[in-house]
Amino acid sequence: MTGHNLGICEPGFYFVFESLALTYTDASQAGMICAMVPLLVAFPAAVLLKETISRRTMVGFGMAIGGAVLLSAAAEASDSAPNPALGNFLEFLAMVCATGYMITLKRLSPRYGPWFLTMIQAFIGTAFFFPLLFLPTTELPTAFDPVGVGCIVYLGVFVTLAAYGLYNVGMSQVPASQASTFVNLIPVITLLMGWAILGEQLTMVQYVASALVLGGVWISQDKSAQTS
Repeated sequence: MTGHNLGICEPGFYFVFESLALTYTDASQAGMICAMVPLLVAFPAAVLLKETISRRTMVGFGMAIGGAVLLSAAAEASDSAPNPALGNFLEFLAMVCATGYMITLKRLSPRYGPWFLTMIQAFIGTAFFFPLLFLPTTELPTAFDPVGVGCIVYLGVFVTLAAYGLYNVGMSQVPASQASTFVNLIPVITLLMGWAILGEQLTMVQYVASALVLGGVWISQDKSAQTS
């Protein structure tokens, strides 16, 4: 596994699938799919990193998958989610890419510093996305938009450099399966922000499905089975 895999998985294809997913599904539902990352990481971590995976983790994996399927099946089309089933599937593919990133990062962290790996990610991500500027469908800005520029600066400084840098530091200190558990905060925060900022709502069935996902993730966290 090399730095090329690191950057191609994330930010490369991860953001391609993530951006496509959010054109079809709500941010709240996409956030719940993110809760599956610790479970997706557990299996390759067991094989490639020799981290322990227990029966409890297997049970949690089954619960989370069932909850994610129910979440998609119960979703209803809306202006912000015209095809939630497709969007949730694309979000799942983004999580697969995130898994590849985390496993590759953990394999590389003993040899390279976390901020160096963050730089490699940023460089490969720039090379990955730069050709997209020249696609016929790309609409370049024709005027200065301070809000748009502010969003780009925020994404570059905080989401890319700070978030990835700090996560890479954390990953270098703990097992991959343990570090990935912090992704569980994403669906909770996304649900709250989707409700508060975007006015998104979930049905009762979707809340039950969300509880299944989070419950499955929680059950899977067998701390006694984790090794550094």
